Amino acid sequence: MWLNPEEVLLKNALKLWVTEKSNTYFLLQRRRGHGHSGGKLTGLLVGALDTVLDSNARVAPFRILLQTPGSQVSWVIASGAGADEVNMHWDWLVQNLLHSLSVFENKEDITSFVKGKVKGLIAEEARSSQAAQEDDPEKFRETLLKFELRFALPTAEKLVTFYSCCCWKGHVPRQGWLYLSANHMAFYSFLLGKEVKMVIPWVEVTRLERVSTSLLRDTIRVTTHRRQRDFSMFLSVEEAFGTMVQLANITLRRLLDNEAFELDQGLQQPGHITKRVLEQQALKEYVLAQFRLPYSEALRDVATCSLWTPHARCHTAGTLYATDRYLGFVSREEGLCSLLIPLAEVLSVEKPETSSALPAPVIVSVRGQRAFQLIELPERDTLVASLEERVRGLRGQHKRTTVSFQCDTLESEAKRPEPPEDFVNNQALMDTYHSSQPAAQSATSTTEERLVRLWEEHFSDYGRGIHMFRTENAWKLVAMGIPESLRGELWLTFSGASSELAAHRDQYAGLLKASMGVSSLATEEIERDLHRSLPDHPAFQNDTGIAALRRVLTAYAHRNPKIGYCQSMNILASVMLLYTKEEEAFWLLVAICERMLPDYFNRRVIGAQVDQSVFEELIRERLPELAERVGDLAVLSSASLSWFLTLFVSALPFASAVRVVDCFFLHGVTAMLRLGLAVLDANADALAAAADDGQVLMVLTSFLDGVRDSEPPIKGPCETADGQQGGTMQISELIRQSYEKFGDLTVRQVQQLRCRHRIQVLQVHEDTAKENALRVVTPDVSISAEELGDAYDLFKGEHFITLYWGADEAYDALGHHDPSQAYAEQYRLDWPQFQRLYQLLTPWPCGAHTATVARRAFALLDQDQDLYINFREFARWLDQMYCEELNEKIRYLYCLHIPPALCENEDVTSPLKSPLLSTTRPLYVNLPNGEMGDTQEQLKKMLRDLEKEKDVDEPLPLMKQWEFIQFCKTFYSMFHGDPQENELFQAIATVTSLVLRIGEAGHRSQSSDGNDGVQDQPLTDSSSEWTVSFAQILASLLTEQALVNFFDKSVDLGAKISNARAKQHLE
Repeated sequence: MWLNPEEVLLKNALKLWVTEKSNTYFLLQRRRGHGHSGGKLTGLLVGALDTVLDSNARVAPFRILLQTPGSQVSWVIASGAGADEVNMHWDWLVQNLLHSLSVFENKEDITSFVKGKVKGLIAEEARSSQAAQEDDPEKFRETLLKFELRFALPTAEKLVTFYSCCCWKGHVPRQGWLYLSANHMAFYSFLLGKEVKMVIPWVEVTRLERVSTSLLRDTIRVTTHRRQRDFSMFLSVEEAFGTMVQLANITLRRLLDNEAFELDQGLQQPGHITKRVLEQQALKEYVLAQFRLPYSEALRDVATCSLWTPHARCHTAGTLYATDRYLGFVSREEGLCSLLIPLAEVLSVEKPETSSALPAPVIVSVRGQRAFQLIELPERDTLVASLEERVRGLRGQHKRTTVSFQCDTLESEAKRPEPPEDFVNNQALMDTYHSSQPAAQSATSTTEERLVRLWEEHFSDYGRGIHMFRTENAWKLVAMGIPESLRGELWLTFSGASSELAAHRDQYAGLLKASMGVSSLATEEIERDLHRSLPDHPAFQNDTGIAALRRVLTAYAHRNPKIGYCQSMNILASVMLLYTKEEEAFWLLVAICERMLPDYFNRRVIGAQVDQSVFEELIRERLPELAERVGDLAVLSSASLSWFLTLFVSALPFASAVRVVDCFFLHGVTAMLRLGLAVLDANADALAAAADDGQVLMVLTSFLDGVRDSEPPIKGPCETADGQQGGTMQISELIRQSYEKFGDLTVRQVQQLRCRHRIQVLQVHEDTAKENALRVVTPDVSISAEELGDAYDLFKGEHFITLYWGADEAYDALGHHDPSQAYAEQYRLDWPQFQRLYQLLTPWPCGAHTATVARRAFALLDQDQDLYINFREFARWLDQMYCEELNEKIRYLYCLHIPPALCENEDVTSPLKSPLLSTTRPLYVNLPNGEMGDTQEQLKKMLRDLEKEKDVDEPLPLMKQWEFIQFCKTFYSMFHGDPQENELFQAIATVTSLVLRIGEAGHRSQSSDGNDGVQDQPLTDSSSEWTVSFAQILASLLTEQALVNFFDKSVDLGAKISNARAKQHLE
């Protein structure tokens, strides 16, 4: 165990200790008389002394000392009762600390650093033991208080866990604490008088990886758009890394992929996330992936036990997982045995008497006169009661659903159009249409009969149907080939679609009737792709096959409008229809799209790109020589995208591709990844010798075209007459190689890789969206590219912060971020969000009047009146205030005080008093020679000059008197705190009185029909209020140099945005 460092003056006092291992900084010592049998007197005396002492006074037989070169003082930092325990601590010190100590310049720094690190490890061990016993240990509350004080984040920010570690700055380690919260990771260190503090939002993390550096072998590297940070010396780097990946993945999916975000309700609210919730979520995702269960399933019970396996004639140890509607078992040895039992199939759950041979047994009886025996179940009574309750609930639900469906059918039968008699195809298309030639029928029939016999033997030993034991024998048979007569049945079994079909027996027919005559974008796309689906197969060269395919795809689009229809679904559905009935093909498509290949079939194909990225990493890990020789693996991973989307159907000859689909339904996406690696491995030399990307794709295409199902295997590629590599390979051989060489790739490993690579894929999509948004907006504004990019981050950051702490159930996350919209319109802000940004960014703060002006600005920008503004509108607003000429700035302020920004029913109450508008003082303007001229003549001249320079834009509406009063309020509020405050107040007072006289003069002129020739026409309504035009106000403002200087004054937008970023979390 680690010990608080305790000073030792003599490292081997009275020769009581023997040094076992040593290096420059550490000593591992064994106390004499322990660990070795010896007859020396000293060892016997020490051993006798330790034996007679009571337990409190006894000394641990092993210890580790920290020693500083040249010093007589050492510190005990660890001890152990056995050699294994102390050697584990020794190895940790050598791997994590030893190489990094050389960077310190003096002994004191080395001692302080090691002592601080050991104390951190002790605290973390204490935290782990407390967390196992208490939900909210006192230590965690103390740490939470430190977290809040050190980082000044809102109290709503949920701290999940914390770790002792080092953050590296160059070659210097900073020992401290890493805090992981729901939305951020934060690090704090105070060592040798230096404080280090950093906060990194998860949404800014672009990559998380474990790397080995020159100093340390196992370091967690966190990469953002701006920099990368290395963290090391964790007590458990595996746990820390897994937690960091989970939190980053959850946050990014919640913020960037909300449309497809279907996590548990506990993860939708960041405040509910705890370490225990994360552990349960990781386990649930593994179970759902292992058994291909619907995501709606909740994990109820987990228990270690042993299952009687008749084929092995013994009990197999493993783990039992119980969900809402399923019972699953996985052997302790990966891949040895698995079993899935739908609770709807369960007839009874019994508890026989416990015996020495069968401790704590449970027998689960299912339909088909089968029973499964489990033993060694802890908390057996609780588990059985829970299973019985869910079984009863499913039976009651089935009865209610059946009655409800019958009633609905009777009520609506007359309303629905009568389908034709052959509305649903009740046999597999392959039963009618065969693509093979008559000459090959005899050989095919012989092979079919042999395979059928092998599978019948398998069924007798391992069971048939959904509760078949899935073992390595099943994989061997699948690798040999599934007979066509059993292919559909086994696809339904392996995928779990058979249980979904049994639970929703009439849903497909109902979807067909509901979708009849309904036209949508999905149905248009389906019609376009119908004749592109296996066009060379006879089954899809006639109306029967095409009509069945149309019905399956249309029914699925109606069932799942989020996905609707996506290209490549037509190819998969076509293959399903060849070997299964139409309704069965529909449920196979459901299993593929919603459970086996999640997030594959949507507009952004996130899931397929995640697996593509996973495949690239597997190439580096499993085929390092190829990765080193090829260099850029992007072309290899890009080729895999079409493989995964179509399950190799578009890449291999059809007969071979169907064999790959067999493997996919048994082992899921792991089978696809293994097969992809086998393809690259078989062509490693040709790929390494390829001159360019085109030749790489040609090598792969040529090889896959030559993979046959019936020809004898050829050991490797052969040379053709023109010197190119060619030849064929049997699909069975390729499948066998994929399993032998890469069969150790497990579901759990793939899930972990997917979780980590989803971070990278989502960030790439986000970067692409940002680049395109800036590209679209840049021509419309004069803001620099760097400032515009920072403004984009600030804009979307407001949406993120709302989701961090301020979002409630009514908050429409998809309305604020919709990736399906145009790039500049994907992020949108509502009024409260815009108000916060306005207060941070406006160059003209108006004090207590700011909120009023911000609301008018929002109304002005919200031209479509949908109560949102997008980034294009936001960028134009910034451009108007910071980059436009004075005339445009005044135009913007003018527009803020006329409809639609300012409405007549607006509440204009404000802390500001209305400005005093006087019409009695004489008005003059300054002439260039210093003389005073008559106002009316000078303004007429200025207005004529403005009309000559005026743009071709439509003239702005005239401003009424009460609107002008609000305009003046805004100007008065702008100047508070300005260094030229007095001059500005005097100038605006002059302009106000001037415009007032102009308005009154125009009103009198209108009343007497004596128009003086000013081009802006007054209002023709019967209102007694006077009006003024934009040109009149602008001309009046230009007479005051103080106002001209104020609006011409340059304001640094970049500095304003940087300051806003720093304050955004606090506002």
